[in-house]
Amino acid sequence: MSPQKRATLISSSVATVLLFVKLFIGVASGSVAVLASAIDSLLDMLVSVFNFFAIKKSEENPNDTYQYGKGKIQAIAAVIEGTIISMSGLYIIYIGGKKLIERSSTSLLTPSIIAMGISIVITYFLVQYLLKVSKETDNLVIKADALHYKTDLWSNAAVLLALGLVYVTGLDWIDALFGIGIGIYIIYSAYEIIVEGIGILLDRALDGELVAGIGEILSKHPEVTSYHWLRTRTDGTTNYVEFHMVLRPNMPLLEAHRIADEVEDKMRELEAKKRWVITPHFDPYDDEQMNEVMLHGQKLDGLKKVID
Repeated sequence: MSPQKRATLISSSVATVLLFVKLFIGVASGSVAVLASAIDSLLDMLVSVFNFFAIKKSEENPNDTYQYGKGKIQAIAAVIEGTIISMSGLYIIYIGGKKLIERSSTSLLTPSIIAMGISIVITYFLVQYLLKVSKETDNLVIKADALHYKTDLWSNAAVLLALGLVYVTGLDWIDALFGIGIGIYIIYSAYEIIVEGIGILLDRALDGELVAGIGEILSKHPEVTSYHWLRTRTDGTTNYVEFHMVLRPNMPLLEAHRIADEVEDKMRELEAKKRWVITPHFDPYDDEQMNEVMLHGQKLDGLKKVID
């Protein structure tokens, strides 16, 4: 079993345990903050299970139907996860507002405080584990899961603080107010996950620093006259790079491939944990303008002007 799959199984198991503890305490005590945390744990469990199957599919080898593989399933999972997190945040805000209006009270404060304290400790160790796996694998789904549980860690701390303040002051509205604040924070945290996933689905270019590194490798090779039409994208696990490089017009094809192998090997070193699909195109002269004309569908007379 891959580290990514193992991580999702562990996170879903932890979320299940925390769900039952928080749900029991939240319903019994009437605490909006604890109930909000329980709902978030339910979503954690569902999302982690979904992530397991998403990673399983993304690791499948390319075939005749999906010739580039199914890596973008990770991005779809990230967008769905971020959307679910946002919905849970909105629901928590609704519950908090309802409690403020109805002015309902909170009971069983001591058991609630103990339960949230235990939840914080468990969630902390889970976050550290997920961050370690995400760093080792650079997997988008695990990154999203780690970010999700990191927000849980802060929201659990906020719940504990709210319960402590209610215990000391006897002001029940504090619980509802903290619940609303947690809901807003959850929605804010989900934004980054959604943006990352959408960027991959729309074939956003690789990070600017990485693209600059690719360009530098091509520029510094002594036998590459120039390069153009550098295009990049990623599906979360694989980096795709296309470029045209200008070589001597009379260079043998075998020599051109040797040069391509050299630049490709250096490119892969820029992000060794990722898979790379690199597609070079050999040019005997710089035809960038001609490519731009053809790309943008301009008329044939425009093409002739460029050639002339």
